[in-house]
Order: sequence, then structure tokens, then C-alpha cells
Amino acid sequence: MPDALAALTTLRLGGPAGELVEVHDEQELVAAVASGDAAGRPPLVVAGGSNLVVGDDGVPGRVVLVRTRGIVVETRDGGGGNRGNAVVRVAAGESWEALVLRAVREGWVGIETLAGIPGSVGATPVQNVGAYGQDVAQTIAWVRAWDRAERRQLTLDNADCGFGYRTSRFKAEPGRFLVLEVCFELAFGDLSAPVAYAELARRLGCELAERRPLAEVRDAVLALRSAKGMVLDSADHDTWSVGSFFTNPVLTAETAATLPGHAPRWPQSDGQVKVSAAWLIRQAGFEPGHGTGPARISTKHTLALTNQGGAATDDLLALAREVQGGVRARFGVTLHPEPVLVGCSL
Repeated sequence: MPDALAALTTLRLGGPAGELVEVHDEQELVAAVASGDAAGRPPLVVAGGSNLVVGDDGVPGRVVLVRTRGIVVETRDGGGGNRGNAVVRVAAGESWEALVLRAVREGWVGIETLAGIPGSVGATPVQNVGAYGQDVAQTIAWVRAWDRAERRQLTLDNADCGFGYRTSRFKAEPGRFLVLEVCFELAFGDLSAPVAYAELARRLGCELAERRPLAEVRDAVLALRSAKGMVLDSADHDTWSVGSFFTNPVLTAETAATLPGHAPRWPQSDGQVKVSAAWLIRQAGFEPGHGTGPARISTKHTLALTNQGGAATDDLLALAREVQGGVRARFGVTLHPEPVLVGCSL
């Protein structure tokens, strides 16, 4: 199965797997991972492959492909005329985009701006997936996981998940937790959460903090993402990516002050300042479509590094290093990759 991992990632990159095990229920999943851990050969766990960069040499050991399914919905009464909340427990292998679509159709509020994001539900708490003013930390009640270090199952409440900007305890302790199930608590309603992102508000023709019909918000987000090449399309090489390759840097106020005054920036509650990675890349001289080889910056969005067909992982990493070095030389800011790198590094 020489192209096993390339076929399982949205970049269509990655060498062979020594052993590929596909699991369809939770017991199989835990057994496949725990047995590898016990033998001293920790397996790589893959679901949607949308946030994964695998080296050209692949993975010599076991790769566990998560295909668990199951959604359980309960209603929590709000009382006093309040419609209450939907408590939605979702198996790790379920499709994230399918869950967002169901939420919109069922009138579950809180994840509608996260439409079009590829991958599995189990991956969302790891990165604290977010877009257009929402992130999953706002609606996750708890995460049930297998602790690979202590060899036991545990449930982590939201406060125990260590959520931050594109990070979590699961990301901070790589290889320790195997996500089994995620529980979301979503308000019932016909209108979205208050619109919190200026670009989305402009697309909707509304003011910030306004609420709009759920379906309308989802459609607007999909249109914005499609225009940036951020909705998967097998025929469009500009979508053969991991989405945003670099996270937006969060800088000290002093470092942020060294950037040009017109640089986009968002002050944080802790006094730090988040700045736009896409702006830094563009201002460092990297235009959409940059590159002459099979790995190039997307023609639609400078944050997406793409496989234009026939690329190797080494090609992609060379491009990433070029961008990273250019931004560092121009602004003294180091960009950090958002995806998980396996068998390779920047």
C-alpha cells in the first residue's frame, strides 16, 4: 500500500504506512492503539487527515484509521420559557462538516461559522478549531478520551482541556490522549450566535453582534471559504492543503509595536496582540501563487501552502521554510505551523 498515507491526507502527501488498521467502534480503536503502545511502538492515529503533514518516508509502524460513528442528542430544559440546549455527544470519527450541517438544520446554535472545515469531530478539540469568530471551546462541554500514558479512560470538562488560541491540553501533550467522544452543548434557536467577525458581517450585510438565520450564516461562510480555496475540491489543486499552514502570531505588545501601524492586529485580554500571518506573508513579498515547483502558495490565499500535483512533502516543507524565513527576515516574527508534522520538521 505504497500511497496509503498520501491517500488519507488532504495534502495528498506522505509515504507508506507499515501497517494500516481501520477501526469502526470505540473498543477496536482503544485496543488498536493500546496494544501498539504496550509493545513500545506507539501508532499514529489518523481520521480526516486535514491537519497532517507526513514525511516522504511515511510511518514505519502502525497507522490507526478512525472510522467510529455515533451521535446521541439529549435536551436540557432551559426553564422560564427558554428553549434550552441540545446536548450532543459525537463519536470521534464522525465528519465535522456533517455535524455542522445537522446543527444548522436542527436549530443548534454555536458552530454555524465553522462550516466547510474538513476533518473529524475528534480532531476539533485538539486544535481548538475556530473560524469567523467561533471556536469549539465555546461549545464543548467535555471530551472523553483514552489516556495512553495511564492506560485508562477519563472525561475532561471544558476547563480541564486547556483551550487557547488553536491549542489545547491535547495538543500540548502530544501522543498522550486519544479522543473518543466530544460533547457539545448548543442552544436551540433559529438565529446564529452574534456575528463576531467583520468579514463575515460584511458578507451578510449586517452589523457586528447581529444575529442572522443559521442557514444564511453557513452559506456565507462557505462562500468566503470557497473564495479562499478553503473548501475541499478534488479537482482544484488550490484546495490540496491543510487550510492555514501557519497560525496567526500572538506577540507581546512591545513586539507588535515594531510592526507598521497599518498591520492588522487584535489586542488580547492578557495584554498580548494577535497579528495576521497572511498579512505578514504578503508584506514579506510572497504573493498568491508564489512558487515555481509542484508546491506553491495558493492563488486564493497566502496562508494555504498547496500541492499542485506531483509534489513531495520535502517540496512543501522547502516552501514553508522559505516563507517562514522571509517573514522572520522582514519583521523579526517567527511563524509557527498549525498542522501536525509526522516524520518531518521545519
